[in-house]
Amino acid sequence: MESPNSDLYTLEAKLASRALRELTDGADKDPITKLRLLCLSRGATGILGLGRAFRAMDDDGSKALNEEEFITGIKDTGLDVTAEEIKQMFATFDEDGSGSINMTEFLLKLRPPMPQGRLSLIDQAFDKMDRDNDGVITIEDLKNVYSVKEHPLYQSGEKSEDEILTDFLHNFEGGRGNLDGVITREEFVNYYATVSASIDDDMYFDLMMRRAYAM
Repeated sequence: MESPNSDLYTLEAKLASRALRELTDGADKDPITKLRLLCLSRGATGILGLGRAFRAMDDDGSKALNEEEFITGIKDTGLDVTAEEIKQMFATFDEDGSGSINMTEFLLKLRPPMPQGRLSLIDQAFDKMDRDNDGVITIEDLKNVYSVKEHPLYQSGEKSEDEILTDFLHNFEGGRGNLDGVITREEFVNYYATVSASIDDDMYFDLMMRRAYAM
């Protein structure tokens, strides 16, 4: 199986460049659009990295953020928004007025919209990788579907199979947060939802996913 990332580097650079231009073009944008563009400007793992940063603040394990935690998290991103705009964002995400935001719902609303056909492909790829059906992708799952024998670093002896597979998993975890080598369905979908934003053609996205995961 060929690496899923083989076609993504150019697309990711294009996506990040376009998002940065939109973020800095001076046009009025609502705070949530600004946050989405900021994440996209950081590449395919931007939204995923934001999710991990917010989850790191979830000290009580509630999988929710109160307003104080949300304000801190948004400030930590470096997003150029006012205190009032952050409060507006929180109110938008806190639909039931409970005073807290469900992080899964937050990330669902933040990631770029995606056609159902693309989402189904991403789910199929995850299911193929998740060989033991435990809801996460680990090194043991990858060993059954992803061969490293043609990888130049494996052939040269510079890296072992486990090291290469761990690097592969880290691609989906972003440059920040806990690189635990375990990929949840949410992380996998968020990664490809961002990639999807850089691909206008549905047939190309379909081809890319099917070729990458031999579907």
